[in-house]
Amino acid sequence: MSNVAVLLPAYNEEVAIASMILLSSKYADEVIVIDDGSSDRTSDISKLAGATVLRHETNEGKGAALKTGFMYAKDFDIIVTIDADGQHNPAEIPDVIKPIEDDVADIVNGSRYINGTDKNTPKYRRVGQTVLDTATNIASGVKLTDTQSGFRAFSSDSVKYFNFDPDGFGIESDMLIEASNNNLRITEVEITVRYDVETSTDNPVVQGLSVLMRILEIMRFNRPLYFYGISGSIILFFGILILLTIRNTIYGGNIYLMAIGIFVMIMGIILFLSGIFTDTMTRFKK
Repeated sequence: MSNVAVLLPAYNEEVAIASMILLSSKYADEVIVIDDGSSDRTSDISKLAGATVLRHETNEGKGAALKTGFMYAKDFDIIVTIDADGQHNPAEIPDVIKPIEDDVADIVNGSRYINGTDKNTPKYRRVGQTVLDTATNIASGVKLTDTQSGFRAFSSDSVKYFNFDPDGFGIESDMLIEASNNNLRITEVEITVRYDVETSTDNPVVQGLSVLMRILEIMRFNRPLYFYGISGSIILFFGILILLTIRNTIYGGNIYLMAIGIFVMIMGIILFLSGIFTDTMTRFKK
């Protein structure tokens, strides 16, 4: 039987943390709370509920919290990460770890979208998640339906491949990209998510844009053909659009607008060709 650790990265989660610990402990040999500089009673309540508490004196971000947790739990067979705010159901831990126990996966991603759109997901969230899912899948080369899920399971052997960027933004995408780059087996299982709980106070738009920028930065190096190719195609399209807009006035002396259109088209072509060249060089180095 596998030796299982559950990691709960937490920041000011005194309301939900006790129930998450008690529920998780039914399916784990040890529950570990990483208190990332909370100003409330998260640490005290976690200890009373029976968890091992690892505390950061300041808020260092989710990436740093996970790094602390994974380093502590490195000797466990399976490590499960789950959000501490109560939106995930610890009773689904056996389903999430099963593919690893069956040796068909190194990483299991819990997804609420395997069988289509979760009707409970707020529409504004789903739009943002779709953008991040698409960008992450392109950057990683895998095809997952819920790339920002915090409910995951990892084999002990997979942990050594993660860098754990201290910046909390984009850690879920980072881990998938690093796993794919190292040819780890990734699969998904269905989970449920509650939306009637208090979640992060961070602005979701700002946070989403920060994650997207992080993914695009990684994509520039991992998938240059997509990054430069898509950018170049969009710019080329606008250049053509400018020329089409003035097609009836070219002979009427609108030379400046025509020059702008041609310049934009050339920039698009250069970007597209840069993508092909960089992608070829990247493949050659591999």
